[in-house]
Amino acid sequence: MAAPEEDTLPREDEEIEEMEAGDSDEDEMEEEDQEEEAGESEVYVPGVKPLQPGEELEMDRSAYRMYHECQTGAPCLSFDVVRDAEGEGREKFPMSMLLCAGTQADTALSNRLIVMRMHNLYGTEKETEEEESSDESGDDDDDEEENKPQMELAMVPHYGGINRVRVTQNGEQSLAAVWCEKGLVEIFDLRPQLEAVHSSTAMAAFIKQHKEATPLFSFSGHMTEGFAIDWSPKVPGRLVSGDCKKNIHVWEPREGGTSWKIDQRPFSSHNKSVEDLQWSPTEATVFASCSVDQSIRIWDIRAPPKSMLSANEAHSSDVNVISWNRNEPFLLSGGDDGLLKVWDLRQFQSGHPVASFKQHSAPITSVEWSPIDSSVFAASGADDVISQWDLSVESCDISEQAESLKKLPPQLLFLHQGQKEVKELHWHPQIQGTLISTALSGFNVFRTISV
Repeated sequence: MAAPEEDTLPREDEEIEEMEAGDSDEDEMEEEDQEEEAGESEVYVPGVKPLQPGEELEMDRSAYRMYHECQTGAPCLSFDVVRDAEGEGREKFPMSMLLCAGTQADTALSNRLIVMRMHNLYGTEKETEEEESSDESGDDDDDEEENKPQMELAMVPHYGGINRVRVTQNGEQSLAAVWCEKGLVEIFDLRPQLEAVHSSTAMAAFIKQHKEATPLFSFSGHMTEGFAIDWSPKVPGRLVSGDCKKNIHVWEPREGGTSWKIDQRPFSSHNKSVEDLQWSPTEATVFASCSVDQSIRIWDIRAPPKSMLSANEAHSSDVNVISWNRNEPFLLSGGDDGLLKVWDLRQFQSGHPVASFKQHSAPITSVEWSPIDSSVFAASGADDVISQWDLSVESCDISEQAESLKKLPPQLLFLHQGQKEVKELHWHPQIQGTLISTALSGFNVFRTISV
């Protein structure tokens, strides 16, 4: 008689052991998932959700195509880009650039007018490649030294803090207009400094020869200090300057390029401090101004010294900065109310902007349209945030984004942080999508993945 087949079903106690083991595995997986979720970094949106105690911001370098920091000793609260001969619209790394800046030091005697040459500026992708190469083959000190960003500074002493610097090219001259806290507007020829930052021999000679900054021309007719100043993009050497007592003066260059004729009758329709001035990029005789009196005005130097057009309540408080679009009839403004407003000059008299944005939580300190894309602009605020915007964006699909991001306007491209007391920013007119900003904590040079 054949033996019975062995029962292949598990006993009851074996079933219980297997179920308990299965539950244990699932619990471990859930715990791991929870730990991973707890460890994930969140996107911080300024103005939407405040940082909690113990939370710190960590920079995501993958959001940048290029990012560099530098300092010049005393803070430079104003600067301008000096155009170079390296070409237009360049994107190839390494990059180089020239800047002119003025310091706001603790004492009047400690200030400097500075020409800076930054070069060997690589993108963030280069840094990633170097890190991977270093992990694989070890450190290579020679290669690392070659890939470091470089900077040369040609500095001359300047008595008094520099409120604002603007640079222009007039023939072979590179001229800097400087608003000094001592109530002077001065014009400097930057050629010796530009030669020095390009040659070690010229730098050695420059250091020996230049003991103090000597202006080509100086104007004391404002009788008080100011901040507003701008070179005409249409007439070489033409300048406009405005002071804290509401007066605006237009400068006309004389033959030879070393002196200027300044109107004796100022443009004075504002009733409080003139904060910023901008020449029209298309009309040689037209400029715009903004003031603490909350107004923005458009002027024509051929007319009597009263503004042609005005928006008397452009902002609810001081209007700090303006920027004139190079290709479209738009003017951008930023005020103490933290608002950014876009004005269509064809409808300016209506007193209503065509767009208004409230992303910054503190006064706006600088605004500028992109020199390459007429729909893009950047702004900085006293909230230590730099924002990038694109007016061509009308809508976006936010169904899969975080709930907090729904509060952001679709035109907002990027929010940059990391500096303390950001004072001024400029797009580089020759380098695609690159912004330079200056603050109490130093300079940032960066290009985001958004532009």
